[in-house]
Amino acid sequence: MQDRNTTPAGNLVDAENGIVSREIFVDRDIFAREQEQIFARAWLMIGHESLIPEPDDYFVSRMGTDSVILTRNKQGEIFVFLNSCMHRGMKLCRYDQGSAPVFTCPYHGWSYSTDRKRVDRPGALVGVPRYQECYEGVLDRSEWGLVRCPKVVNYKGTIWASWDPDAPSLEDYLGDMRLYLDAALDHRDGREGGSIVLGTVQKWRVKCNWKFAPENFIGDLYHDISHRSADLSGIGPSGGKGRRDAQRPRLAIGFTDLGHGVLGDLPHTAEPELLPTHQDDPELVAYHQQMHDDRSRNLGNRKRVTMSVGTIFPNMSFHARQPRTIAVAHPISATEMEMWRYYLIDADAPPKVKDAAMRYYLRYSGPAGMTESDDMENWTYASEATAGHISRRHHYNYQLSLGQERPVEGLRGAVESGSYSEGNARIFYRRWGQFMDAAGWADMTPEAATPERVDAD
Repeated sequence: MQDRNTTPAGNLVDAENGIVSREIFVDRDIFAREQEQIFARAWLMIGHESLIPEPDDYFVSRMGTDSVILTRNKQGEIFVFLNSCMHRGMKLCRYDQGSAPVFTCPYHGWSYSTDRKRVDRPGALVGVPRYQECYEGVLDRSEWGLVRCPKVVNYKGTIWASWDPDAPSLEDYLGDMRLYLDAALDHRDGREGGSIVLGTVQKWRVKCNWKFAPENFIGDLYHDISHRSADLSGIGPSGGKGRRDAQRPRLAIGFTDLGHGVLGDLPHTAEPELLPTHQDDPELVAYHQQMHDDRSRNLGNRKRVTMSVGTIFPNMSFHARQPRTIAVAHPISATEMEMWRYYLIDADAPPKVKDAAMRYYLRYSGPAGMTESDDMENWTYASEATAGHISRRHHYNYQLSLGQERPVEGLRGAVESGSYSEGNARIFYRRWGQFMDAAGWADMTPEAATPERVDAD
């Protein structure tokens, strides 16, 4: 039997010809290899600063299959720690979020502090029951602090982390994809940042491989056929037919060397005319018109985009406008993921605007959202139909608009391939193959990881 831990990714992914092995969506060995090669190295979005607004607040997140603690100390610094006691591995934080001046293990009582006035190293071991009686002269507490993530960045309120000390800067990792991410994170009036998480983070599990979700959001307009019922029922902000109000044409735009992609508009320097939204409420209409006018004035001739749905490799996806959300697909097993939805709003938006946004978000997204329900059904049935003995011998087809990629002026390393294209998915899986085969960041170049042709028989 072939060892999936050593199989070259080029034998599983042929991005140049648009063919991908089904094994990467169901195989346990490949899944385990992903945790080491991708989730232990890539930049991962793990939370938002608004979830830990006060000193000693914490939020429990995930980095691959590892549970981590996102916390803010008394000095306002933000850290990420492995959510595991160094004594016997017990989870220190078992609630989704809360506040704790000291993290104390409920198993044997070891405790850890992040307060700079108390410890030199945040996460240091400060409390050990029966230390003088049983440990003095044996246990060096300075060597048994919490495992701390070496690279953590706050990007416009979103918190990103990487376990790899050699990872490139987050800015380089995002590249010009930042322009599209900014469309989700920046204030509606054009100011940088300013978003908060509205309510709490929705979490639910789906019986499918984690890659189904980011692929779905990376630029796949082709699957809109599965949302016909949601389109007919009228769940958009203004209550008319459709999942959203009127939209402008969108293109599949992918970043070939980075693995990111969006379904959005090309960069422009002039604010287009405002498309009507929330037409059933004059107060909301006036608010959005004011934000549009302020945005036009504040941004002037600076480059901007107005609409985008995209994915940042490997597992962070976002809607920049309608709905304004972040979706993170956390891997659980080869055939199960946990989806997290962060709903965003400007911190200073009026209560009525926040209420209207939340009502729309819940109609659209989440485990009970009409659009998300369609997606979950697709992913679950596709995963089930892929796991069979005969099914796994065959491959998925990603040839939609193959060879139609064109460079995008003004975006480094970007190509667009029309509205209906699987070009971004091909870029995503090419990057997946580079991570899976590369020993280090220097090896992750298109030339170093050119995939071989897959036998499709």
